[in-house]
Amino acid sequence: MSLIVPVEAAPARHDDNRKQLGAFLRARRESLDPQRLGLPRSGRRRTPGLRREEVAMLADVGVTWYTWLEQGREVNPSTLVMQAIAQALQCSALETRHLFVLAGLPPLESLQAPQCEGISAGTRRMLDSLMPQPASIQKPSFDIVAWNESFCRLMGVDFASIPDEDRNCIYLYLTNDAWRTRIANPDVLPTFVSYFRAAMAEHRGEPEWENKLARFFAASAEFESLWRQRYDVRGVENQIKMFNHPQLGMFSLQQMYWYSAPRNGSRLLVYLPVDEDGEQALAWLDKQG
Repeated sequence: MSLIVPVEAAPARHDDNRKQLGAFLRARRESLDPQRLGLPRSGRRRTPGLRREEVAMLADVGVTWYTWLEQGREVNPSTLVMQAIAQALQCSALETRHLFVLAGLPPLESLQAPQCEGISAGTRRMLDSLMPQPASIQKPSFDIVAWNESFCRLMGVDFASIPDEDRNCIYLYLTNDAWRTRIANPDVLPTFVSYFRAAMAEHRGEPEWENKLARFFAASAEFESLWRQRYDVRGVENQIKMFNHPQLGMFSLQQMYWYSAPRNGSRLLVYLPVDEDGEQALAWLDKQG
């Protein structure tokens, strides 16, 4: 049964964003090493990371004002001030964008763009032409909208036989035994949480995204716990993925993403072999058709 989440009123969304902003700032501040930033030792630190006074000093803002920002109060930071805070906290480009979205400011380098609507016959031919490399088209929300047969065989899922709303990388990891056991990389769930938090920042309050998050919570108490306790954000990136196949055992593939033009739009994911084991695994999967 689908979970329906009512659309929040604008003031409620704004209040929630300020709380999320404060939580992210605290988590980021506490993750930093004062000595690596060249700050002098000054007394015993009761908590890890930087003090609020140190962040305020590095960003050249008032300590009280910064404290209010972390507490989620209505302080309305400017673009220049938020940029200074992001620099003081050593934020990456993605983390800086996340801060700006939560603060209600336009990102410095807007990545928004229209997403792909539907899958053309040409796109389907392209996916098939990539065989035996497993390939799929995914939306920013990690919904899988198209795939080739190698991708089905790699992940042990017949996507055509499951409902559209279940074709989501995170939801499948939470609910599908075959999908979950095929992925052998460590810390998969925390990584998914950080991916989805970053992707959702500019979609808070949108029914499609809120309903998807509610489904994740309903499917996994661990996902919900990580969501509420950790504030890491990460963007999807090319990396080596480890797979554990019931017939093939362990092997590695290179995960490669391409974007159709908009950086934040739908993306093509292709898995490529990086060694002989990967070559043999893909050749074996190709013969299963």
